[in-house]
Amino acid sequence: MSITKKKLEKVVEKINLNASIQKVEAFDNTKTADLKSVPMREAYSRTGQEQRMEFIRAATGKEYPYLFGQKHFDDNDLLKGNIENFIGMSFLPTGVLGPLVINGTHASGGFYVPLATSEGALIASYARGARACRDAGAIRSVCLMEGVQRCPVFKFETLVELGKFVLWLMENKEELEKITRATSNYAELSDMDMNIEGNQVIVNFEYTTGDAAGQNMVTIVTHAICQYIVTNTPVKPTVWFIESNYSGDKKATSISFASVRGKNVTAEITLPRKTVNDVLKTTPEMMYEYWRTSFMGAVKCGAIGAQGHFANGLAALFIACGQDAACVSEAAVGITRMELDKNGDLYCTVTLPNLIVGTVGGGTGLPSQRECLEMMDCFGAGKAIKFAEICAAVCLSGEISIIAAMSAGHFASAHQKLGRK
Repeated sequence: MSITKKKLEKVVEKINLNASIQKVEAFDNTKTADLKSVPMREAYSRTGQEQRMEFIRAATGKEYPYLFGQKHFDDNDLLKGNIENFIGMSFLPTGVLGPLVINGTHASGGFYVPLATSEGALIASYARGARACRDAGAIRSVCLMEGVQRCPVFKFETLVELGKFVLWLMENKEELEKITRATSNYAELSDMDMNIEGNQVIVNFEYTTGDAAGQNMVTIVTHAICQYIVTNTPVKPTVWFIESNYSGDKKATSISFASVRGKNVTAEITLPRKTVNDVLKTTPEMMYEYWRTSFMGAVKCGAIGAQGHFANGLAALFIACGQDAACVSEAAVGITRMELDKNGDLYCTVTLPNLIVGTVGGGTGLPSQRECLEMMDCFGAGKAIKFAEICAAVCLSGEISIIAAMSAGHFASAHQKLGRK
């Protein structure tokens, strides 16, 4: 992960403000010891469904009338801002795993995580990874940085005109910050840099967006900034566009991979040999060998990052929780790494630099999506970083399980048993 001095200072400031290191160090794993696991028998029957519904009610102390089918959606006004030409709902089955035990700066404790998918074996696999992590203690998951970009492009007649524009723009950064605050109650212009090619310049505006995913927010703010720029700059561009296709929106990019787009989160755990043997049915050596081999495969195929299947868990979690599902195209970029430690145990870590997630706005207020967020106490203001740390922990659980299955030769048989009609 690449980080500038200015961003590093902000990270350190946030760590000190929230006493993040002290929170993680003080985590008491015994408080999650009595949490019961989601019942997994009778995976498809009505009886099994009702057992899990009652279990989740009791475990969380909350009701889920829309998710459990006791109430039906009839508030069409709620759909404004979510869809056009509405005709009905597409139903996708939702399952749950847990407890997923996390020791994070904002996500701390055991969580029951809803996943919406039509892919058999997915939830069983992620649940197995979560169980292995719980046996090992708790997943440490930490949000390191935040930032959402919008990148307008301005074109001029000559490089000389462009140079004058750039100098003027740098001198007026404070005015752009004022426009940001005047346009949005939540956005803050945190950074600005430029990419020059010939007689055109891409301006990379980076914002923090509170607890919203933020794509719409940064678009509206950037539009206001651009209106100020083209009205006041002494050197007028011949043409400009609000997005140059440089920001990484809805696509995997090496720039976002090396820095941040949304939330940059890393998670880790060390799995004791006994846990690997008993729960994952393999060995630390074989898991490490498969990870090392598959990492080289990712390099050879030109992948941005190297991971097994972040997209599986993220897509299921995003759909269940009202996130922009298309953002999986960028959020699933990241790194999985495994090492054998001096005790012969297995150190496992994932880093996701592009988690575009929110707990307000977008689809988070739709009835069943809100209930899924509430299941993890992640709905509303002040919960976005918590949700991001849960996302990373889910991905780590999935990586551990799939690498174990590959290393033991169980991958095909698991999908034959659970994934075929």
